Amino acid sequence: MKEMLAITGWMVMLGMTASYSYASGNLTTTTTNTLSVKEQALALYDRIEFGTYQKLRKEVFVKALTGYRNLYRNGYMQGSRNILSVCDFSLSSNLPRLWVIDLDSAKVLFNTLVAHGAGTGDEYARYFSNKPESHQSSMGFYITGNTYQGNNGYSLRLSGMDTGYNDRAEERAIVMHGAPYVSEHFIRDNNRLGRSWGCPAVASSMAQPIINTIKNGTCLFVFSEDRQYLKSSRWLHADMPESRNGWLPQLQYEQNSDKAIGQNEVESETTETDGRFPALLKK
Repeated sequence: MKEMLAITGWMVMLGMTASYSYASGNLTTTTTNTLSVKEQALALYDRIEFGTYQKLRKEVFVKALTGYRNLYRNGYMQGSRNILSVCDFSLSSNLPRLWVIDLDSAKVLFNTLVAHGAGTGDEYARYFSNKPESHQSSMGFYITGNTYQGNNGYSLRLSGMDTGYNDRAEERAIVMHGAPYVSEHFIRDNNRLGRSWGCPAVASSMAQPIINTIKNGTCLFVFSEDRQYLKSSRWLHADMPESRNGWLPQLQYEQNSDKAIGQNEVESETTETDGRFPALLKK
């Protein structure tokens, strides 16, 4: 019952009402129009406990939650773990620009450093691509998949949800993993964070706790101030209709695999290896 109250709490903030059937054990939701999507997002933002962490900008959170809401309404969110992760790639790579937020409790679980691609820029992320071998980051919404042991150790598969912007993430082996060049020490020696070959890499010590928190069907938003993307992404449309007929495919998740799959990828200053992996299964 306590879990149900937590879930329904953030649903109300997203403009939904919920009812629970004790006979069937099913939670059903309907949409209400009391507040605009932006008003709902701002109300939830005001409840978030950032504590000593750096604050995620309101305008970025509004966009992230709008996309989260649309992905949820179309069947992509899995289970009852209502986790939203945001990379704000408009910020310096020397700042903690990855947030992992528990929407049930309105608390920041992690706020830490995250790398962008070597082809995306030096300290700042300026160039983005969906093309293989570009070594650039891809902006947009992702759904997390399952984990595996690759050349970078414990890693998390990602499925890009924005056509033309990040939907080749699996083909490009864009995953989340730990890396030694994501550290304050690297920043001190190089005046910027180390770079990946396109993956949102985190500190080696942070990889396992973050990946275990966000794996298997949660939302990751890689934000960029790209006007064309912000205008064209379907997930950022506040009035996007809810799908009840399955016109959007739903992701299925494999069991964790200990099989090491990968090829070596070398950055000019250090080594990064991104695991190649089979595509996520889709209905």
